[in-house]
Amino acid sequence: MAGGSKRQIEVQTEDQTPHKWCISLGEEVFKRFFSQANPTVHKVFGDGSFFSPMLFGKFFDPSDAFPLWDFESDVFLSHLRSNNQTTVDWSETDDGYILKAEIPGGAGKSNNIQVHVHVDNNGKVVEISGQWKQQQRESSKSSSSSHDWRCGHWWDHGFVRRLEIPDDADFKNIEAHLYNDIFLEIQIPKTKRGTIAADA
Repeated sequence: MAGGSKRQIEVQTEDQTPHKWCISLGEEVFKRFFSQANPTVHKVFGDGSFFSPMLFGKFFDPSDAFPLWDFESDVFLSHLRSNNQTTVDWSETDDGYILKAEIPGGAGKSNNIQVHVHVDNNGKVVEISGQWKQQQRESSKSSSSSHDWRCGHWWDHGFVRRLEIPDDADFKNIEAHLYNDIFLEIQIPKTKRGTIAADA
């Protein structure tokens, strides 16, 4: 991605919001939500968007971790690529894993794109999230801190895509960059052979 501005995004591994994404986005709920005449909602969750529940051809809650690198993007997104409906791409090289996606609705300009990496009993997950609509501030500071937008109906305020990281990925050295406040690129190097057991 030559030319334009390039901004590095800090990849966070510490998370102080244990209950985020606890409310799942169901297909019927999404249909009702998406039917509202809001152009920003259509940009963020519409056809071809990285954060659309319909990105993979059928409904899938973006807050559930998806094994993205188990599939080839050319095959998986062929229904969108043929109509130039998506700018999402991912690939695997000898050295690592790459993800490229457009951030919809101008959200990249507001500096609220976050990249988190989680390690739990189910494996390693990289999480990309941001807000398309600012949450109204509570009058009490104590209540506002417990009302993180990610802990409720998150789609009313933001977007997320959670992805399973392959076993041989070096999650401690993930890099994320935003180009021209629009295009996100995440690079995940592979662990060197023989170091996986030591890190486990």
